[in-house]
Amino acid sequence: MITVSNLTKKYGAKKAVDNVSFTVKKGEILGFLGPNGAGKTTCMNIITGYISSTSGTVTVDGLDVLKNPEEVKRKIGYLPENPPLYMDMTVSEYLRFIYELKKIKLDYNTHVKEIMETVKITDVKNRLIKNLSKGYKQRVGLAQALMGNPEILILDEPTVGLDPKQINEIRGVIKDLGKERTIILSSHILPEVSAICERVVIINGGVIVASDTPENLSKGLAGKSGLTLQAEGEAEVAQGIIKDIDGVLSVSFKDIGEGVFEYYIETDGETDIRKDLFYAFSKNNMPILMLTPRGVTLEEVFLKLTASEKASKDEHSKQQSEVKNNDSDI
Repeated sequence: MITVSNLTKKYGAKKAVDNVSFTVKKGEILGFLGPNGAGKTTCMNIITGYISSTSGTVTVDGLDVLKNPEEVKRKIGYLPENPPLYMDMTVSEYLRFIYELKKIKLDYNTHVKEIMETVKITDVKNRLIKNLSKGYKQRVGLAQALMGNPEILILDEPTVGLDPKQINEIRGVIKDLGKERTIILSSHILPEVSAICERVVIINGGVIVASDTPENLSKGLAGKSGLTLQAEGEAEVAQGIIKDIDGVLSVSFKDIGEGVFEYYIETDGETDIRKDLFYAFSKNNMPILMLTPRGVTLEEVFLKLTASEKASKDEHSKQQSEVKNNDSDI
């Protein structure tokens, strides 16, 4: 659906984005993750056609963003970090303005009613935007992005500045929208990406440092993975069953009461032992009550990758400085 190829954006001598490439499949929710200043917003602005790249290309559904700007923008709904709201308009007036600005052909009343219900702003439709809470303003910003029923949503830091309740509400809305649309969610909030996104692209210093599912990133970084299992039955017997399964490196357990034990299983990261566990415990009439993956968190992945990238750049700068000093000595 979206293909970003060798994208570079320079501001003078500084590269905000440096040879970035990634794809987003139709119907996918992609997390675009990175620290503040990593180049996330610059990429979003290039994909949506708000700014041009220095080099490289972006295609949306086969259309080049620069060569077919109007067609591409009709396919994209964009929520910037600071929603483009007119504070002295009511919510209804603002959405009417967006409807006319985008030259939408759908029936106005039916379309707006549907969007208001989707983002849950019907109850504030006649209020001035400036009098709304931060959470409601964000919902109104999301509503404008949905005007025209775009196939793609690009959301730049959609929950920044919201309280925990508002964050959960917006996350729920985004998850529901992702059932029918392709979404790029740009964020530096790790739990948000883990909770919503199927795949993650991590950018740091304008460079892509990782791209995979959160689970695979965790496994790849750790070199091993693990499971947490809760089951009824005698612990020593269960421990022996687990140890006999190929791919298990170690197992420990604790008693959590009422004949239930929790087991911490470390595996080699290559073998999926879940089916073997199920059949082995079933054969021994030991009910499994819970089985969940346990590995390196996305936060640990993020910190390690961005720290490694910074260290690499610092080392490169140090070497360049030493070369210059040596040249001056000569």
